[in-house]
Amino acid sequence: MRIKSTTPEHWRFTTGVLLPVVLALLVTAAAVLGFVFWSTASVDARAFERQVTMVEQVLSAKRDEIRHDQESVAIWDDALINAKFAFDRQWVHINLGKWMYDFFGHDRVAVLDADNRPKYMMIDGGAADPSAFSDVAAATMPLVDQLRSTIADGGMKPYNDGETDVPVSIAEFVVIDNTPAIISVMPVVSDSRNLRQIDGSETVLVGIVLLDAAFSTRLRGEYLFQDASFSLLQSGLPNVASYPLLNSNWRIIGFFEWLPDSPGQTMLLHTAPALIVAFIIAGILVFLLIRQLWRSSKALDAGRIRAEHQAAHDKLTGLPNRMTFDGQLAQTLTQGHAAGAHVTLLMLDLDRFKQVNDTLGHQAGDELICAVGARLRQIVGDDMLIARLGGDEFAILSVARDAPLDTIGLSSRIIEAIGRPFELSHFSAFVGVSIGIVSTTGGIAEPRELIRKADIALYEAKASGRNRAAVYEERMNELLQLQHTIEAELRIALRRGDQLSVVFQPLVDQQSRMVVGAEALARWNHPKYGQISPARFVPVAESTGMIDILGEFVLQRACELGAQTPGRTIAVNISPTQLRSPRFAAQVFNILHCTGMRPSDLELEITESILLDDEHTSAQNLRTFRASGIHIALDDFGTGYSSLSYLKRYPVDRIKIDRSFVMQLTEGHVSVAITRAIVQLAHAMDIEVTAEGVETEEQATILGQMGCNTLQGFLFSPGVSPDRIAEIFEQAGNCAPQRRKARSN
Repeated sequence: MRIKSTTPEHWRFTTGVLLPVVLALLVTAAAVLGFVFWSTASVDARAFERQVTMVEQVLSAKRDEIRHDQESVAIWDDALINAKFAFDRQWVHINLGKWMYDFFGHDRVAVLDADNRPKYMMIDGGAADPSAFSDVAAATMPLVDQLRSTIADGGMKPYNDGETDVPVSIAEFVVIDNTPAIISVMPVVSDSRNLRQIDGSETVLVGIVLLDAAFSTRLRGEYLFQDASFSLLQSGLPNVASYPLLNSNWRIIGFFEWLPDSPGQTMLLHTAPALIVAFIIAGILVFLLIRQLWRSSKALDAGRIRAEHQAAHDKLTGLPNRMTFDGQLAQTLTQGHAAGAHVTLLMLDLDRFKQVNDTLGHQAGDELICAVGARLRQIVGDDMLIARLGGDEFAILSVARDAPLDTIGLSSRIIEAIGRPFELSHFSAFVGVSIGIVSTTGGIAEPRELIRKADIALYEAKASGRNRAAVYEERMNELLQLQHTIEAELRIALRRGDQLSVVFQPLVDQQSRMVVGAEALARWNHPKYGQISPARFVPVAESTGMIDILGEFVLQRACELGAQTPGRTIAVNISPTQLRSPRFAAQVFNILHCTGMRPSDLELEITESILLDDEHTSAQNLRTFRASGIHIALDDFGTGYSSLSYLKRYPVDRIKIDRSFVMQLTEGHVSVAITRAIVQLAHAMDIEVTAEGVETEEQATILGQMGCNTLQGFLFSPGVSPDRIAEIFEQAGNCAPQRRKARSN
């Protein structure tokens, strides 16, 4: 969906609709063929409508063009002198007749005196006897009489008084010698206005252009109408389009026929717009006379166009901006033509864009935004509106009259395209995209409500793991309200201290199957809502700044257990927000000191996004922790960047294979090869490996064969209370393997 334009070149059909049709044709059966035929007919109908509009404009322009041609010679002191006051046939032939033939292609030129007697006649570039005017008099004289009548009614007064730059004239479609033609009649006047004439005594210049085979050939060459021709009667041939030529009395005097383009039938991936070549010779002559005025007008028009474009488009990507998008959405939902149409809104937000912007610089961020906009244009095409709303947020608006948009297919293509590497000036960047989708019927929705629902769906997509699409459902609105409720209740829970607790999930040595440690996990038992999942309240804590208090609470409980059970590894997840805090390292060491836990028994689990931040405080905190003996584990390995450069820049002691790989570990599955490669990579870099989410003995066996060091999951135990994990540690006795010493920075 493009922003509406008044220029014909903006009316182009895009391949955005044909591409899925072509793909469907290759992989589907007879049922899809029916849809292809329907789509083909629809596309051909649109192309035909555009061509009919172009024919109408071209013919109108050609009629006006003859009038403009005459202005170059009829408004001229010399022409008035030599064609009226001191008639010079040779001068008239060279400067009027032959000039109009050679330079403008007029087939007939006649000069009539004040009594409408022919004084000069040109036919096909040669001077002819004035009596030859009788052959065209029947078609010409009604126009001459009409011109004389208009002059008699004061039609020349505006020109004589200097109010207009051109005198009155008449151009009309007529029939001459059984051939459609265009006749233009214009009085010969003084360009200086110093040579005065009595109204009604003007010499009339007649210009005739035959719409014959030669004219049709020129028309085909200029406007790419295939097999174009003019005729008095319709041919009635199949596949031939016909447009009637109407005179000012709305009578049909002939027809323009051509073979219309059929882009749907040929299944072209795109349609090339008709290349319009302007006939500019007459324009150049007129331009010489009114150059300064033209320049001023052109400058003002260009300035207006630039100002309108800049106001309506994003400077960076050239896409429509938020103001344009809001206006287009409101127009789509409220205009009558959209009533009953399927309106679909997609809100897009880039994942990990902040990391790219912060690590590679704002210039790289700008390049990335431009590249994303270009990929979206390639996927969506011109039949949908793409807008950049600001930052890394985009929107796509689709209006479909017949069938709803295939939002899932479109979203999949967008996610796949944005997920491919972006080659910037000096770097390669990787981002994802989350998409919120909402659909409605035009004429019954309110723009703000539609945007709000799309934002809710976008929020759900991000909360579900990012780099995915979510279609709005009413339950999402309820979940969003629940998020607000969770935020308020979490603040109360952090102050009260009687709802939050910490459980510990055992870490099992793969070889001995002995418990060697545990991971601390936050739990929230609300008195009204019951158990609230960490997947719900932990993101809320991170987005609202409460993660510092929650993280300190979990770390405190973990270190209390670690002090009671020395020699056991106690793992604690920390968020990027905590690690960025300059006070976090002091907070950790203060808790270790107060509880008496040994630093070597504490393991802090971080995500790859922390490494991507490349933030000075985060990096310094990691080095400080490792120097003191605290171990660092990289959580959810394999789901993000997993780059060796990050592991070398910030050495870690352990990587944890994400449960999404572990749950697919069966003989012959590709996840086996991926997981084995991760284990071998880690051991080659002297890094231990923990597999989380182990639920079956088959998974544990496969991981053991790979050499995985530690296992964690429901196969061994869910999260248990501090007292229970202490009992498990005691039952395990002193058989746990010794931890390796932390490596130096």
